[in-house]
Amino acid sequence: MRIIRDTLFIDPSDRGAAAAIGNFDGVHIGHQSVIDLTRNIAKAENAPLGLMTFEPHPRSYFSRDSKPFRLMNAEARANRLDKLGVEKLYEVPFNEALASLTPRAFAQDVIADRLGLKHVVVGADFCFGQGRSGTIDDLRTFGDEMGFGVTVAPILKIGPANVSSTAIRQALSDGKPRDAAAMLDHWHRIEGEIIRGDQRGRELGFPTANMSIAGLHPPKFGVYAVKVDVLDGPHAGSYDGAASIGVRPMFDGDIPNCESYLFDFKGDLYGATLSVALVDYLRPELKFDGLDALIAQMNADCDTARKILQDVE
Repeated sequence: MRIIRDTLFIDPSDRGAAAAIGNFDGVHIGHQSVIDLTRNIAKAENAPLGLMTFEPHPRSYFSRDSKPFRLMNAEARANRLDKLGVEKLYEVPFNEALASLTPRAFAQDVIADRLGLKHVVVGADFCFGQGRSGTIDDLRTFGDEMGFGVTVAPILKIGPANVSSTAIRQALSDGKPRDAAAMLDHWHRIEGEIIRGDQRGRELGFPTANMSIAGLHPPKFGVYAVKVDVLDGPHAGSYDGAASIGVRPMFDGDIPNCESYLFDFKGDLYGATLSVALVDYLRPELKFDGLDALIAQMNADCDTARKILQDVE
């Protein structure tokens, strides 16, 4: 997959795709249905399969003081889209200039002139342009005028409820990663580079790989059974484990992070990139009477996680 971040000076070979447009936070099954529809159109039109998204997320731009809400950072989203066969990923910079474009200017300047898209696919709730004032009917009109096709994908439901990033965030906040996974069609993952911690886990006999969750929607704080992929370095591979997400109340922490203990692993992971998949929520964060009680609970957590994960691919 080719990622195009500079959409002002685009290579001619990167123009002419059939592209889905949206934020695609989480790349859930609704997003995947839009991508599948786009794939069929791309094949019919002999065009590359593309996807247009925005960085930073528009919500971050307009509400800079809002609580972290993203399900995926840009790298994790790109990894997922690559697995789904997207050929051209347009990460359009979202800034004041883009936000001020009228719907017509957005269609002309970005879709038609810069990217030269043959066809665009959007969800049924898609809005665009300054103040989100552009409608699907506007997009169809502009497509007819400017030479690109427009297809509207229906909103996907599970039972009576719409599949949405908002519903997935709620499931994670409730400590229900399997409910989130049903909407995602994959385990919810936290991806990032391992950072150096205070090494208390090593002192307790449970060396952990620490990752920041800054900017991401925080799942319910507590301990999880996890599947861990080490994405690079000499220890690249897949491991079972247990992870603690939160502020570490035993040690008076205040900055949330994710600490993963990989079962039966020995080695140095500093600098490697991890993808931690949340499978089951085991218990909330607790403050114990002493280290012996904490270690006993960590052993019990690991035993529980091992039993859960033995039947999970």
